[in-house]
Amino acid sequence: MAFRWTRAPFARQGRRVFALFALIAGWCTSVPAWAETAIRSIAVQDGRIVIRFDGRIAAATGEVLERSRQIAVDIADAAPGARVAAGGPIRGVRQIRSGTGTRLLFDLAAPAVIGDGGFDADGRGLTLSLEPASAARFAAAGLAGPLSFMAFDFGDWTAKPRYKVSIPVPPPARAALPKVRGDDSRPLVVIDAGHGGVDPGAINPTTGLREKDVTLRIARAIRDDLLATGRVRVALTRDDDRYLVLRERYGIARRLKANLFISIHCDSVGSEEASGASVYTLSEVASDKEAARLATRENKADVISGVNLGDAGADVSSILIDLTQRETMNSSASFARLLGREAKPLIPTKPVFHRMASLMVLKAPDMPSILFETGYISNPGDAAFLDSREGRERIAESVTKAVEVHFARQLASR
Repeated sequence: MAFRWTRAPFARQGRRVFALFALIAGWCTSVPAWAETAIRSIAVQDGRIVIRFDGRIAAATGEVLERSRQIAVDIADAAPGARVAAGGPIRGVRQIRSGTGTRLLFDLAAPAVIGDGGFDADGRGLTLSLEPASAARFAAAGLAGPLSFMAFDFGDWTAKPRYKVSIPVPPPARAALPKVRGDDSRPLVVIDAGHGGVDPGAINPTTGLREKDVTLRIARAIRDDLLATGRVRVALTRDDDRYLVLRERYGIARRLKANLFISIHCDSVGSEEASGASVYTLSEVASDKEAARLATRENKADVISGVNLGDAGADVSSILIDLTQRETMNSSASFARLLGREAKPLIPTKPVFHRMASLMVLKAPDMPSILFETGYISNPGDAAFLDSREGRERIAESVTKAVEVHFARQLASR
């Protein structure tokens, strides 16, 4: 039997087939447009790049491109947007589709670097602070590699851990200050072993290895290595299995008038695949509330390096704290880059070593502070390395080398 098609049915069926093929092609070749988060606007305001999105973004990276005198910002799973307002240190902005994300290229009117940055609490805004830079600093920033910015509040997006720990949090106590070892004329480094006491931290789901035990052993190894140089004094926030709340940790260092604060941790995720060390410094974007809290305290004496703010108004106090915290964050970032340089030949590190986040333990306004994630306790290889004598010695060596260069540079700049 021969089939005969009339013109109308053929047109209708043709349109249906075409639509079906178009839909299948869309599924196979790209993420549907309705599923993407788009860049809503890009603006340069008071030396800051402010990027807004119409949905939540999990992470982004930023780096200096020295040869082309640009700053590149890569945003995963985001589509280019239309609204761009350049100005100040930025001559122009280009948006380039890159895989499933977007690369933003900022043409610089003069050499500048990313001083700090971070996401808003809802993950819909990313703010990067730009700082004018000399040719030498601009070149060094280009060699340092990308910075990573994490939203951290991923809600249901994150993998669920295999274990769950629920503990009562005891009230903070103003405990006696720990013992300081070393020559009194030397700068003081305070090492903070993360977690402790009723808080075990991350736990390896296979071996039961606890983060609080690993961090204490690493902190002691770093202390011993630093003291052996004779160039610094050292104190530990805890030298046993005790619990300290976050503010108490950096509070101890501030009461001791420390010159550098290093908090030791081990990372953990639901997957065993993630590995490598990384370092975090404070993001200015999320530090405003903490600065405001400090400025409105009843007793504001000696909040910043001996400067009495007791007679200053709230606005003046906030400005003074903000200026000091900016300088402190720059010093923290500088030490983080040094640690990355010294750590990479000695221990496994993540491709993007230096990251920024609003972490409570880093919020001392007048003391350079870093959080050193020495590896993933959830990864079998990392866990074995972190809990080995060789691993602790390599970590301690990398920290010691970075500390020596850090204070040598400070001494040379006086």
